[in-house]
Amino acid sequence: MNAGKVVIIPTYNEKENIGKMIRYVRSLEGDFHILVVDDGSPDGTAAIVRDLMAEYGDSLFILEREGKQGLGTAYKAGFRWALDHGYEYIFEMDADFSHNPDDLIRLYKACAEGADMSIGSRYCKGIGVRDWPLKRVLMSYGASYYVRAMLWMNISDTTAGFVCYTAKVLRTIDLDNIRMKGYGFQIEMKYNAWKLGFKIKEVPIVFTDRVEGISKMSSSIFGEAFTGVAKLRFRKILPVSASDKK
Repeated sequence: MNAGKVVIIPTYNEKENIGKMIRYVRSLEGDFHILVVDDGSPDGTAAIVRDLMAEYGDSLFILEREGKQGLGTAYKAGFRWALDHGYEYIFEMDADFSHNPDDLIRLYKACAEGADMSIGSRYCKGIGVRDWPLKRVLMSYGASYYVRAMLWMNISDTTAGFVCYTAKVLRTIDLDNIRMKGYGFQIEMKYNAWKLGFKIKEVPIVFTDRVEGISKMSSSIFGEAFTGVAKLRFRKILPVSASDKK
């Protein structure tokens, strides 16, 4: 088993950010590898990554997909790639610096010290967001409250997209049965981990709104999450069978 760490970064039109993000993550102590999952960005994001691969060798990788297929499918493709390559700690992180790369070290430490999954949480110690309009803060915080009320899940930031999974969590969750593709995917993954009895630790972070590039948030993404949570409450959560585990 490779005890290494890989950060999965999904991208669509992130040319302003991806090069800086790769250099920042690779500069951190702890040898964090990077997998970029790019959905056919027309702005040349993938070309920037490919150019940097010559510099960073076997610590930077890319999966290139055709067209926008959704955040959830990007992460699932990344998870499968990471498990196939033997990584023990697998991270989710945005490309736009809304997640501080320095916090990767804290998320890793939480799992290395016993958690099965750690979450970079905006809400476990009050409200940790910066440069957001009040309407978006209320929408995000309200969404997490709605999820907790519907699913009885004791996680403060249920929609967080800054996460460290241990490999055993991703081997146990039935990824083929994760149905939501947008930000509801984050809720569904946490709910599966929680229902399957994994130890989850929230690590307080400060989330900063992107400075460069265009946000991918939309009303349809929130709509999918809202209706998906209601359905999720009544779905039976089962682990991957032992014969299917890698």
